[in-house]
Amino acid sequence: MGFKHMHISELHQVITDKTHVVVDIRDPASFQAGRIPGSVHLTNDNISDFVREADLDAPLVVCCYHGNSSQQAAQFLSSQDFTDVYSLDGGFVAWQQSYPDSVETL
Repeated sequence: MGFKHMHISELHQVITDKTHVVVDIRDPASFQAGRIPGSVHLTNDNISDFVREADLDAPLVVCCYHGNSSQQAAQFLSSQDFTDVYSLDGGFVAWQQSYPDSVETL
């Protein structure tokens, strides 16, 4: 079992439904400066807790800067028994370019 790809327009359609969990694997400063609404910052420090506490059947979307690193993270999460994992194509950069009004900051 592996992961699938999700286009930013697909995520934009479902983001308000709160059916998908979005995890952001970028560095802390980038995450604080701007993020997809409702996303969770996933780091090496909190990944064990996240995996232990997560709903493994909820759709999980992994976001990075450009959609490259998220593929490796999505593959890893898929190997941790998550059943519906996506890598966000284009990453946060594409999201920010297409939906600048929906970027949250901390």
